[in-house]
Amino acid sequence: MAARFGGRPSLVTVLGLLVAIVAVVGTQFFGWEWGSGQLGPTLIGVVVAAVAVFLAVRRFQS
Repeated sequence: MAARFGGRPSLVTVLGLLVAIVAVVGTQFFGWEWGSGQLGPTLIGVVVAAVAVFLAVRRFQS
């Protein structure tokens, strides 16, 4: 998918990259495991899911 603003990545792309970096760093350096009952990964997952739903609803409404 091409960037819409003169070759600059969209906010959603940047947010996705940041989430991926946090996930990798959290897994490798902090011992985070998804589904292990730890609060950090669970909160990040919930926030990212909420943002994804919000963006999807907004996109379908326009």
